[in-house]
Amino acid sequence: MAARDGMKVLDLTQYEAGTTCTQYLAWLGADVVKVERPGVGDPGRNVAGKGRDSYYFLSFNNNKKSVAIALDTPVGRDLFLRLVPKFDVVVENFTLGTMEKLGLGYDVLSALNPGIIYATIKGFGTSGPYAGYKCFDMIAQAAGGAFSVTGDPDGPPMRPGATFGDTGSGVHAALGILAAYVQRQRTGRGQVVEIAMQEVIANFMREPMSQREWRSSPIQRRGNRTVVPTDLYPCAPGGPNDYIYIMVVTSRMWDALIAAIDMPELGMDPRFATVRDRHANGDALWEIIAGWTRQRTKFEAMQHLAAAFAGRRNFSAFAGKLEPGRSPVRTVFETGVHRSGDELHIDIEADAFLPQMVRRIVAALVRVGRHAETEEEIVRLLEQARPGSYTYVAPARGLCLERVWYDEGYQP
Repeated sequence: MAARDGMKVLDLTQYEAGTTCTQYLAWLGADVVKVERPGVGDPGRNVAGKGRDSYYFLSFNNNKKSVAIALDTPVGRDLFLRLVPKFDVVVENFTLGTMEKLGLGYDVLSALNPGIIYATIKGFGTSGPYAGYKCFDMIAQAAGGAFSVTGDPDGPPMRPGATFGDTGSGVHAALGILAAYVQRQRTGRGQVVEIAMQEVIANFMREPMSQREWRSSPIQRRGNRTVVPTDLYPCAPGGPNDYIYIMVVTSRMWDALIAAIDMPELGMDPRFATVRDRHANGDALWEIIAGWTRQRTKFEAMQHLAAAFAGRRNFSAFAGKLEPGRSPVRTVFETGVHRSGDELHIDIEADAFLPQMVRRIVAALVRVGRHAETEEEIVRLLEQARPGSYTYVAPARGLCLERVWYDEGYQP
């Protein structure tokens, strides 16, 4: 049995922050039903502008089901409200006030289902001077401080490459939901789980902020170099991603490194005798170590260093990017077939990532459906098919009047 088997989630999210949250819950076994606008769906479906579901959308929405409900119509709102008592969680990341304008705020939903867990993800929370500001990942990272510590010492602040603001907020939201779910088992009551993307980035900034104890304020950007010789080093054959990152932060690590690269004489060199000396002569030391790494591919360098210090914890080096067959993390790369006929190479987090993780991905659908007119209609049509145990990618736009998956637990 999956860890969160039996949890039922109404997913009103779009783009990345909210969809990451519900994807994590789906990976853990929750039954996630994505509610989308009829004929349009999650705007993330068409970010590539190619008229079909984008890889971006598929990456954040596998293991989910989809229905199309026009929430801004009386019929759609009434249908949604009749579904709420059958679910445990509602997740949304609309602009502040949207759910209230639709008449679907927490007060309304909790009156129908006192046990409902209502998760809301906003850029700057639901209160404070910036609550009404719209937010995307890069805005959250800038406002949370991540830009300020990223980049070269003599350059401007720089955007980090990964979307920590979005995906990090989704993970925080999923954790909050799971905590609320456990508490509800004791109290029988639901609650609001509120996530502010800026605050998530501030949470991720704990280590840089801790440096203010011994560094200047504000914290200076340092590029790839931290405690010398911790840095990024070029490798053969010299391609744009042929680099290895070597981390050496203590004297024991320093001794281990110079032994591994067969340069024990560096330990006797007065330029590198102490941490301060190595910092003062960082460029010269970088050139020496880079001379060693340039003679090897990144994987050869990584494997050599790893073998030299197998079983020891005083040295760390890593190289690479995500590649099928050579993934540096325990991710299962699989090929899924979307019902549109496109074959897509996707990565699916499997049991190695979290225990009892569901590897089933609900089959995708094809055409865009119109809004269902009655609850009986949606129940009848949803019952026409049930999820199987095989693997597919993300759901197509919800088909209330065609075919979507529906489980017996939702029947009125």
